[in-house]
Amino acid sequence: EFIGKDLGQGTVDVKEYNRYCHFVAGLVGEGLSRLFAASGLEKPSFASELFLSDQMGMFLQKTNIIRDYLEDYVDHRAFWPQSIWKKYSKTGDLGYFTNQDDAEVRKLSMACVNELVTDALELAPDCLAYMSKLQCVEVFKFCAIPQVMAIATLEKCYCNLDVFTGVVKIRKGLSCKLIRKTNSLEEVHDVFFQFASAVLKRATANQQKAEVYDPSLARTIKICNTICELTEESHKKQQRAKIIPIALAVGV
Repeated sequence: EFIGKDLGQGTVDVKEYNRYCHFVAGLVGEGLSRLFAASGLEKPSFASELFLSDQMGMFLQKTNIIRDYLEDYVDHRAFWPQSIWKKYSKTGDLGYFTNQDDAEVRKLSMACVNELVTDALELAPDCLAYMSKLQCVEVFKFCAIPQVMAIATLEKCYCNLDVFTGVVKIRKGLSCKLIRKTNSLEEVHDVFFQFASAVLKRATANQQKAEVYDPSLARTIKICNTICELTEESHKKQQRAKIIPIALAVGV
């Protein structure tokens, strides 16, 4: 369906954007769920978790698409939906955002990337729901590692104009730490809580600044609050787990 399409200016709208992400990543998620079930690593019923499987894949794909704006635009194979970015491009061209020397372009670029990050974050609750259903430790880690990398990347892209001048990547040291935080659902919840909280803190601060133009701000705050509500209990448990060894060490 997308092979013969001219994607130099991205997908037409969010519906087509979602459809593209479904084809290239959502279907992979569905296939993996069927494989997990067929192998006996997960329950047979897991093969029918198609919606959540699709959301898992789309979360990863949207993160990559947001991060790779410049690389994709230069290669004439962009995927950002026009129904979003054209609201912020004064020229009606996706390349408008590359001119980061212009203050007006920077202002509109920030609003654009923030809306796209918010759109991706809205998939996070379904990703958490999918991972909560996994029983095999190896399968859980296999699924959780790219998910924690994705939420960390989205946090780094939020309010970050570097998206328009290069590829935004999280540091290798952070990547290693994140991999070590995928041994349990509680640890993954803790990661999601921390990065959603970081986005929420930035969004809340922007809400107080009259000069900040961000039409998707209310959506951002809402989804970050939702993620935090879903993961706060696990975050608190992880924090207590860190304190206990220190208390024992000092003889408290």
